[in-house]
Amino acid sequence: MSRIKTVFDRLSSQNRRALIPFFTAGDPSLALTVPLMHAVTEAGADVIELGVPFSDPMADGPVIQRASERALKNHMTLKGVLEMVAEFRKKNAITPVVLMGYGNPIEAMGWEAFAKRCEEVGVDGALTVDFPPEESHDAFLHLQRHGIDPIFLLAPTTDEARIEKVAKLARGYVYYVSLKGVTGSGNLDLSDVERKIPELRRHIKLPIGVGFGIRDAKTAQAIAKLCDGVVVGSRIVQEIEASNEQNVVRNVSALISELRQAIDQS
Repeated sequence: MSRIKTVFDRLSSQNRRALIPFFTAGDPSLALTVPLMHAVTEAGADVIELGVPFSDPMADGPVIQRASERALKNHMTLKGVLEMVAEFRKKNAITPVVLMGYGNPIEAMGWEAFAKRCEEVGVDGALTVDFPPEESHDAFLHLQRHGIDPIFLLAPTTDEARIEKVAKLARGYVYYVSLKGVTGSGNLDLSDVERKIPELRRHIKLPIGVGFGIRDAKTAQAIAKLCDGVVVGSRIVQEIEASNEQNVVRNVSALISELRQAIDQS
């Protein structure tokens, strides 16, 4: 059984929701990524979405764009991200790690080599923003062959036919993008999410995580009542950006603890 399924099954049995933080590997520095991974799990994260920096992150707003820029200036690469996961696994064999990014770095490495290395270091899932299910069948066969869950995005504009296609191909969980636009944009309309989730559940048996636009504990708590997992990205990256290297681990840990408490009260 995959780590992702194990975590969601355990939370479901406890009537709890997953907290899924996102941050970019290599931001604010190469040396702090693994400590941040350990800190967020100790503070209550259930799954880590670790961003693979890319020079043209089309789905991301300015906050996460800047994180990618900082990481690339620090010479972060896909190979380096995988090495960080291997280092994390030396102390943590339980918390699922999902790599989130874009297709170009994986294409450059090769999907088979990427999937094989993911299995070796302990990556559990891959979410490739610009590889929709219509175009990714062969690529994701490599992931599934090596036990890596392909995770897909669904948007408010996704039609029923595409929901059905994602339901057949996805593993682990499905990530519902609660806003039209890039990460960190707009104001979240809870009523829109409340209307969409039942439609998704008619076709999708996997857990559903909701992200984009979750900026504080109050919103995280409200979203947790509607889905199986709460994904928080831009708010965490903002905390990293506003901190210095001496206090960033402490500050991010405090934010995760606040979100965890709010979600558990939903």
